Amino acid sequence: MRARRACGLLCAAALLGSAAQTAVAAGCTPWPEWQAFKRLYLSDDGRVVDASTPEAATVSEGQAYALTFALIADDPAAFARILAWTADNLSAGDPAHVLPAWRWGRAGDGSWTVLDRNPASDADLWMSYALAQAGRLWHNAAYTSAARAMAALILRDEVALVPGLGATVLPGPRGFVSHGAWRLNASYLPIEVLRALQQSGDAELWSQVLESSGRVIVGSAPRGYAADWVLYRDGQGFAADPATHGAGSYNAIRVYLWAGMLPADDPLAARLARQLEPMARAAARDAAPESIDTVTLEAHGAAPAGFLAALLPLLVHFGLDEAAGKTRERLQAQALRDNQHYYSDALTLFGLGWLDNRFRFDRHGNLRLPWNGSCHAD
Repeated sequence: MRARRACGLLCAAALLGSAAQTAVAAGCTPWPEWQAFKRLYLSDDGRVVDASTPEAATVSEGQAYALTFALIADDPAAFARILAWTADNLSAGDPAHVLPAWRWGRAGDGSWTVLDRNPASDADLWMSYALAQAGRLWHNAAYTSAARAMAALILRDEVALVPGLGATVLPGPRGFVSHGAWRLNASYLPIEVLRALQQSGDAELWSQVLESSGRVIVGSAPRGYAADWVLYRDGQGFAADPATHGAGSYNAIRVYLWAGMLPADDPLAARLARQLEPMARAAARDAAPESIDTVTLEAHGAAPAGFLAALLPLLVHFGLDEAAGKTRERLQAQALRDNQHYYSDALTLFGLGWLDNRFRFDRHGNLRLPWNGSCHAD
């Protein structure tokens, strides 16, 4: 399999920047979970492969998470490879004007190609964020410029003025508005990321997005458990999504993760934690479900390893340290053992990385890292 290689000036600048950083990065204490993730999921040319799927698929979300992990690990060479592959294959070689396609992999005819062109805003937000933070921390103007271009595309293509809700991030440019109803996903709305993107241009519009995002997150969890998808209608507010019947599971688990990682001085931190506290308490009782009906609270299954990792920051927030310690032990025994659990293992890097103080967010959404722009990792 060969991926196209034509991403142009942005990727050339990125690769040059990575070479300059390699000597610095080499002296850092490695992040074991990132090294394992790279070995299991990252191809030599920078693609995160979900080997558990028949298409050996790559999703834009995986590329965005990998960029974030590479930055946290002070791994500029990996960052550049991931970015180059994404630009070439998901953004048609033109990332300044084309948001990345959501899904890429092996098609029915055996070719390797885009399988779903519609972008996914959760990936786009994290990718723009990773670029902006890489530009800041690695002093790379190409990354800063790319972040601003992507943030502008998000505002243009993935933010809609929803009556009664205001400027709101849609899950993607197409397919989420029908007959006066908006289908929304709270897990696509990491508050820390949105705060940082206010610095990428149009601060007033991003401020409106932040306000609506807080409302979507709270509205998706009326009884303390977040739904994967929620429906919003002007004048009627939020209701259970008819397609998923109000279930909270593999999408929603990220809502707890993003909220738990907010710094204490973030204006939304306390409110969101209070709203989501029931799930944290369930995890402390070893009763976190794999899926829950967010209306009736009927639960099904036991949370897999990645779910538990996603709940670690909320456990710490509520002082449930014993539960956090037990969760860490389970993760160390179960996670990052093979290449069949991409999503769960990505959640594990977020949860364990945060727990181990490999990264934090400040009240403006900026990453705070042990090496802090020059490699001084503990």
